[in-house]
Amino acid sequence: MSNKQRLVLSIIDFLNQSIEDGTVKQDDQESLEVAIQCIGEAFAVDPSDSAQREKLSIQPATLQNVFDVVLKTREKVGAGSAAAAPPTPAAPAAPTAEDKANAEKLKAEGNAKMSAKQYSEAIDAYTKAIALDPTNAVYYSNRAAAYSSKEQHSEATLDAQKAIEVDPNFVKAYHRLGHAQYCLGDYNEAAAAFRRGVELDPSNASLKSGLKNAEARIAPEDDLSSSLSEPEASGGNADAAGAGLGGMADMLRNLGGGGGGGMPDLANLMNNPMMMQMAQQMMGNGGLDRVMQNPALANMMNRVQQGGGMPSMAELMADPTMRDMAQQFGAGGAP
Repeated sequence: MSNKQRLVLSIIDFLNQSIEDGTVKQDDQESLEVAIQCIGEAFAVDPSDSAQREKLSIQPATLQNVFDVVLKTREKVGAGSAAAAPPTPAAPAAPTAEDKANAEKLKAEGNAKMSAKQYSEAIDAYTKAIALDPTNAVYYSNRAAAYSSKEQHSEATLDAQKAIEVDPNFVKAYHRLGHAQYCLGDYNEAAAAFRRGVELDPSNASLKSGLKNAEARIAPEDDLSSSLSEPEASGGNADAAGAGLGGMADMLRNLGGGGGGGMPDLANLMNNPMMMQMAQQMMGNGGLDRVMQNPALANMMNRVQQGGGMPSMAELMADPTMRDMAQQFGAGGAP
């Protein structure tokens, strides 16, 4: 500890000297004095203790002197020269034929352990195979399966991603990745992994099933948000209008229930961020004014005030203005 304490005492002396000679601005001196005290306490160095100072001091040298000597020495030997540059790490050697053969034996051992549900032992075998031949995507993919079997899905995700990095066309790795991310509850990423696998192997039933399951778990708000964030040309045709009506109707049902074609719960609608975003868009471009001036909507509201009940979804969608709004929302355009 004494050498470290010598260094600490030299630092404290340097900082005190900087305060005395005006190197440190007046406004910063108090903070520096507190720092000096904390440094001394942390290393049990008391610069006011003459006995300790006699033992630890490097005088007549100072920290500044030592630093200057180091810089001058460095300049003399040529700092940054090729001789002083750190050696470039050598590229890992390619596995030999013997390495690959032994790695295959370890893979077979790992597969046997997987069949026996000895997952930790399987992981150990696959890890040894990877050490011998890190260029084989199968070993990472198999270890990902073993990790998933132990419910260690984060580790499985990393291995599946490494397998894809080694061999982007190794289809099974996409299934491992999608499964692990699905188990972690990241359904968007799971769907993306399954989808990439299906693109490589369109006939793979497991990948298609995984994709279907992942897409089914994606929240409806995510789908709606995606459609609103991707501008599309509406074209005003019947297909676009149909998509708009269906999309808005589904959205309202999701937001408020609205069973039997009725209106959704108003509190749920106003608490939904997506509906608030739509309302702000309508207010910004005059859409709300057009809706409020709509005679058909005014008649519906008068009926409600007189106790006639809320209008149904079918009744709302029969109005051209509401149909136009629905078309714009469903097609991804701002109202």
